[in-house]
Amino acid sequence: MAEVIRMPRMSDTMEEGNILTWHKKVGDKIKVGDVLAEVETDKATMDLESFYDGTLLFIGIEKGTIAVNAILAVIGNPGEDFKAALESAGGKAPDHTDKPSAAATNNQPITAPQITSVTEDAHVKASPLAKSIAKEEGIDIASIAGSGDQGRIVKRDIEAALQNKSAAPVAKVVTAPSVTKIETAAMIPISSGQAYEDKPLSQMRKTIARRLSESLFTAPHFYLTMAIDMTNAIASRNSLNVVAPTKISFNDLVVKACAMALRKHPAINSSWTGEAIRQNNQIHIGVAVAVAEGLLVPVIKHTDIKTLSQINAEVQYLANRAKEKKLQPEEMQGNTFTISNLGMFGIDQFTAIINPPDSCILAVGGITEQPVVRNGKIEVGHIMKVTLSCDHRVVDGATGAQFLQTLKGLLEEPVRMLV
Repeated sequence: MAEVIRMPRMSDTMEEGNILTWHKKVGDKIKVGDVLAEVETDKATMDLESFYDGTLLFIGIEKGTIAVNAILAVIGNPGEDFKAALESAGGKAPDHTDKPSAAATNNQPITAPQITSVTEDAHVKASPLAKSIAKEEGIDIASIAGSGDQGRIVKRDIEAALQNKSAAPVAKVVTAPSVTKIETAAMIPISSGQAYEDKPLSQMRKTIARRLSESLFTAPHFYLTMAIDMTNAIASRNSLNVVAPTKISFNDLVVKACAMALRKHPAINSSWTGEAIRQNNQIHIGVAVAVAEGLLVPVIKHTDIKTLSQINAEVQYLANRAKEKKLQPEEMQGNTFTISNLGMFGIDQFTAIINPPDSCILAVGGITEQPVVRNGKIEVGHIMKVTLSCDHRVVDGATGAQFLQTLKGLLEEPVRMLV
């Protein structure tokens, strides 16, 4: 019996997927667990696996965007007439069953097949991670022999190519004779190329734009900024790292302090549902991670009961998975509060847009040396500014200020986080 395969929802916010490449073609035998295609979602590039045994009879779209629940493929017995099953599912059967249709979506018009460049690597069998590394390192992936299943290029093949590249002799640079400024200006040609380049939106960038626009223009934001003296935190971190199994970062201290402050101020750990204010009893902190195509927010579950070392290890693990596009949907769901830290990029202070369904997000700046007054004397202090963005439907100004006061106390006296 022919089985109609629809585009699954591969993340909680996914509305459409982008078919990057098919690993199977019409007529191939399929087993449960076989990877059918690579799909770019709003958060990661993921393998689409088959839930059925049989033969691939039909491909709805070879490459491009397809809506969630739209018809993606048909799997059945060899030579089976699948037209009736396809049409009853809301799709359009192809004119010739031995040729895949350009597109078949639920109640959507058929789109013309996309024309791709002959230099595109879409038909190269390679894992998403291998493609990503090759792109970053400027390696022509089509020139690499794969050692994976059926010649698929995997990470180790790219690493081997990089080693060979680094071992290659460096060409001698010949310095051109110097010329005068007037001669140089006369020799510079006026560019006749295009004035700009439009880069297609990835599914991740589309979702970031949609969700943050909805957040900013739906939730009434207000912002509270506070300066925190991190002098004691610096000393405590140095002491902790003498004995800690992993090197504790300042971000780990902020995450732990936020978790403890949220336990004391549950109103901050809340969400607006439209019908009620949902006060979350569990504390799951999302930590924003910058990746090439945007921003991902892996979630540290039950953050308040974890040690600094546990938080450090989990943040590092999830951040690496985010950069390798390996995060799974469940690792990015359930956040009740979010932290965005741009301090390591030299940013002193900024405001962040609330990450739904949270009612607050904390923007963390860098630590800078500034004069402070202690016991009537001016001394050098290490100041970090934080800004709390609040949804005014859920959180009032005084509530947000009390949360920041507790956070400030914990970070200025970090020993309180150890008791």
